[in-house]
Amino acid sequence: MTDPLPKVLVTGGARGIGRGVCERLLDDGWHVVMLDADATALETMAERLAGRGMLTAVACDVADEAQVAAAVARADELPGPLKGLVNNAGIMHRQPVTELSLADWRRVIDTNLTGAFLLAKHAAPVMRADGGGAIVNMASTRAHMSEPDTESYAASKGGLVALTHALAISLGPDVRVNAVSPGWIDVSAWRADPDAAPEDLTHEDHAQHPAGRVGRPEDVAELVAYLLEDRSGFVTGSEFVIDSGMTRKMIYAE
Repeated sequence: MTDPLPKVLVTGGARGIGRGVCERLLDDGWHVVMLDADATALETMAERLAGRGMLTAVACDVADEAQVAAAVARADELPGPLKGLVNNAGIMHRQPVTELSLADWRRVIDTNLTGAFLLAKHAAPVMRADGGGAIVNMASTRAHMSEPDTESYAASKGGLVALTHALAISLGPDVRVNAVSPGWIDVSAWRADPDAAPEDLTHEDHAQHPAGRVGRPEDVAELVAYLLEDRSGFVTGSEFVIDSGMTRKMIYAE
């Protein structure tokens, strides 16, 4: 009899980067517990990924502690040790700060930042009991640079970077915690609708990147996969920017 597969929780797994991460981890032999607040998108993606590997879909609003606790308990009931958590769920609300309501501010912070805290709070004890593991928080280059009218999103992602190193110190050595900060990742073909057409990117869109192209979900998933594995066992408390060098590129008006 073979041992049960190690389990990994992936929030916001029904679309975009989260979907890419789920697909990669299924291919790598994880039992993926895919969480998403959109039950319809979750069902659609679970059907699409059926047969690709061991997948359990759980509807969960990460901003709701009761739902988070229930989702982690559900994952704990499944065979195998809980060895990974990918805090990917996130939303953006773009509005001038002078018009931004407190409710909209809190909705972004609660989903993007508080949700990661709640998942870590409830999952870490299970991971420790199962012999330890790794957490990856999906931050953003918006933690370091901004477009106008994105205060709530930037604050949430900056908070995630700080939460990452705080958790790494608090949970180590049993649980490692790192952050991944993507730049421009084209998720247009990775939405919940499997038949969605990819975005029509221009030559200039790609050429402005030092690596010569806009990023893809597979790029981020590759890094997440590494950070979850034992081969990254000396890596914790770190932020990994994956943006083709755009945050290092000097840009001045000519």
